[in-house]
Amino acid sequence: MLRKIRTAAVTAAACTVLGAGLVGCDDSTGEDFDPFASTPKPAAGSFTGTKTLEIGGKSLNVSCSGKAADGTPVIVLLHGAGDGVDKMAALQKTLSAKNRVCSYDRLGAGKSDKPDGPQDFASTGKVLTGLIDQVAGDAPVVLAGHSLGGLIAARYAPEHKDTVKGVVLLDATPPTMGAEITRIIPASAKGPAGQVRAQNVAMFKGQNPEQLVIKDGKVASAGDIPVEVVKHGQPYLAAVPQYGPSLERAWTDGQSKWLELSSKSSLRVAKKSGHYIYKDQPEAAVQSIQRVATQAAR
Repeated sequence: MLRKIRTAAVTAAACTVLGAGLVGCDDSTGEDFDPFASTPKPAAGSFTGTKTLEIGGKSLNVSCSGKAADGTPVIVLLHGAGDGVDKMAALQKTLSAKNRVCSYDRLGAGKSDKPDGPQDFASTGKVLTGLIDQVAGDAPVVLAGHSLGGLIAARYAPEHKDTVKGVVLLDATPPTMGAEITRIIPASAKGPAGQVRAQNVAMFKGQNPEQLVIKDGKVASAGDIPVEVVKHGQPYLAAVPQYGPSLERAWTDGQSKWLELSSKSSLRVAKKSGHYIYKDQPEAAVQSIQRVATQAAR
């Protein structure tokens, strides 16, 4: 039983900081990628179901449901690494009873095309902008991201204040978790803890399905938009041998750092949930997203 607990802890820690397996990458980044240069903003679509959209020359698998109403925001769900639109389908269905909701497989994830090479927050953000243009048009947008999807949403919102009017972070990867992992778990660590360190270091360098290079950084401000940060309440990271409690404290501190995203941020704890809050305690995720969507309506 102890071996099973330790194995589960390694898997959880490796997959919940970014939530992905390991693939190859090189040392370049996607800084020069600009598929949207000179591209006019298209009219928003109103389809229901799953559809393939052309975004910057790439095919993106997109799912939308619910009806749009004047002044109400379109909710865009961002999955964690290694996941996709299917993982968030139940959450989307519940939310679509009151809002227009869309989710998508990022490049390298699910049924979307693979990226041409390593990505960064800038290139991933440009794809998100192209998606928002097509599914939301001029409507306000609320971003709700889980894990890596939360990190992407939090990096994107400050640069797109004209569009993003609310953010919900569901156990989002902390802004400086890369440095925290290497600080907490030394390079000399062996066994399960050593595996957690090695896997996450590799993932932060871009060895994940999306080839996304994850760089630590300060939290930028998105102004005074409504933001809810929702943290797991079940300390699953504490199961990592020797270093687990420190990982839990770092994760908790990271959630508090995300409060700097807005002057109207609040932190909530899903007491019955592990990392997948929208699966373990779906009502907590739904309530937070609906509250922010209500506040973001114009």
